[in-house]
Amino acid sequence: MPSTSQSPSIADWPENAREAAQLVIDQYGEPDDVTEHLVTWHKAGPWKRIVASRTVHTHNFPAPHMDSVESVIDYQVPVDKVTLLAGFDGSVVVNRTTGEVSARCHDEQANFLALNLMHDIATDAKSVHEAREYYAKEFADYRRKKPTPYMEKLHFAPASGNTADPDVRVLSDEDLERAVQEGKDKGQ
Repeated sequence: MPSTSQSPSIADWPENAREAAQLVIDQYGEPDDVTEHLVTWHKAGPWKRIVASRTVHTHNFPAPHMDSVESVIDYQVPVDKVTLLAGFDGSVVVNRTTGEVSARCHDEQANFLALNLMHDIATDAKSVHEAREYYAKEFADYRRKKPTPYMEKLHFAPASGNTADPDVRVLSDEDLERAVQEGKDKGQ
């Protein structure tokens, strides 16, 4: 049920950012952290965190809209799928080092859709092309008041930690010491 009052934490935000953040407040209550530019909820619903920004970003896929609410989950994307996900939707962000994936859109429902399709691509259930087509269909169906199962909830269980990928060391301590020494020698 929409709130009848506006949160003081976003009162001076631009209208489009305020509207998007208020949807999250209506769903999960007042944010846990508030700064001038961001409000954050930790462990709200299925999310590791939700971050709403007073800065909005124009996004034209699948139709022009504004992105300002980011939903984050723990998820380890296979390395060979990261580029595919970038081609799927520029608002889906993979942070391999922290083991997080996020989607940024106007509302939680669109973030459910993007992350469900991210999972389908990461697990080979859909190609990028199929995911983009499905996204457009469900985005339009939502406006048609038709069923939109991928916008209702996550259709997979996000990990609960242990998804970070610190990568592989390629420089030894000796390599680093040698580089420092070479730098000193060039400086003389």
